[in-house]
Amino acid sequence: MIRTEELIKAFGDTTVLKGITTEFYPGKTNLIIGRSGAGKTVLLKLLVGLHQPTSGKVWYDDNDFFSLNKKAVRAIRMQVGMLFQASALFDSMTVEQNVRFPLDMFTNFTAKEKAMRVDSCLERVSLSGANAKYPSETSGGMQKRVGIARAIVLEPRYLFCDEPNSGLDPKTSIVIDELIRDITVENNITTVINTHDMNSVMEIGDNIILLYQGEIAWRGNKDQVLESDNEFLQNFIFASPFLQRLRQQALANGGE
Repeated sequence: MIRTEELIKAFGDTTVLKGITTEFYPGKTNLIIGRSGAGKTVLLKLLVGLHQPTSGKVWYDDNDFFSLNKKAVRAIRMQVGMLFQASALFDSMTVEQNVRFPLDMFTNFTAKEKAMRVDSCLERVSLSGANAKYPSETSGGMQKRVGIARAIVLEPRYLFCDEPNSGLDPKTSIVIDELIRDITVENNITTVINTHDMNSVMEIGDNIILLYQGEIAWRGNKDQVLESDNEFLQNFIFASPFLQRLRQQALANGGE
């Protein structure tokens, strides 16, 4: 589990996060949502240690992350997988080389052990046989799946996803959502997802926090979204006329 305690982050005179206290649970897809500028990306970067907090704490289980020495921080980072918004694959490397990269960097596995692990991860994301392809030879959805394979190749306990459905069509987005959710449940991973995708919210939002101007304006799960009367959530989620009608229908059915 990851939890934050009164987390504050300021850049100069601008305070972006204003005392965030929350928890992200293992075996669940934990979503951070909110409008642009709400502080989602800054929170995600604090969680992975790319920013230092102005004050407050980030806990990985019982470890106060920002109080650890370099060796202990490295040990935790070895347990972290990252799926980047633009996949961030190396264009000059094959699919196999991209997925193997963390193994080359952080393990002493033999070449055979690395090959077996890469093949296992590619099979898990339905890309068996794509080893020799280059990113330019694959679709956007395939690149996201390669990114997921690379993110899980070290068998992480924690998985961070930054806008995993960015640039994808709705059908492919559903595939990626389901894949992330299944991997999370199967391996009891603490998965944290920064997203604008309302389909993700409604389909895989096990634990959701809504940020508004650097504070948590709402928290809940996908089953509570349509029935919530929280003003900030309504303004964010139901900006779409289609979702407004969906919510009205749900409320009407619940009242029967």
